Amino acid sequence: MFTGIVEGIGTVRSVKQEGTNIRFGIECSFSEELRVDQSVAHNGVCLTVEQLRGNLYEVVAIKETLERSNLGLWKDGSHVNLERSMRADGRFEGHIVQGHVDDTAIVESIKNEEGSWLYTFSHAKRKDLITVQKGSICVNGVSLTVVGSGDDHFSVAIIPYTFQNTNFQSLKEGDPVNLEYDIIGKYLLKYFENKG
Repeated sequence: MFTGIVEGIGTVRSVKQEGTNIRFGIECSFSEELRVDQSVAHNGVCLTVEQLRGNLYEVVAIKETLERSNLGLWKDGSHVNLERSMRADGRFEGHIVQGHVDDTAIVESIKNEEGSWLYTFSHAKRKDLITVQKGSICVNGVSLTVVGSGDDHFSVAIIPYTFQNTNFQSLKEGDPVNLEYDIIGKYLLKYFENKG
């Protein structure tokens, strides 16, 4: 489990196709603290550390993950939001994030509000995945509060700290991002669907 509080930005250093999978070599500030079999969220996608080589570690994304996320677009030099799994004795500072991406969205617009940024994302209209104003959403692994919500779009406000310490600073209009909707909202939606 994760919280959506990004620990650092990793840099993709190698991309290797292995059948329908892709093996990524990633460098980050805490690479040497990792261990094999550890879970790390990459742009919100939980991947298992498979190999360690100095300040680099390797993870593999399978076909299902590549089809559901933006990982298939990574190349050498791509910047990735990283978070290690939550410790049992740690603070819960974001919201419950599983590392299971539900869908992708497209950056529709970025508005500089002279002290913050308003990002609007468009996504497929789905009855099973919704946002609500003031609710939580995980975008590229970042726990955020929804400030505007529609059937096929939503917006979030980004503070300077988040802008400077995540890959939001490199996002452009038209870029795809990973979404994980609030797990509590998903359970409630399923509950009421089953109730009829």
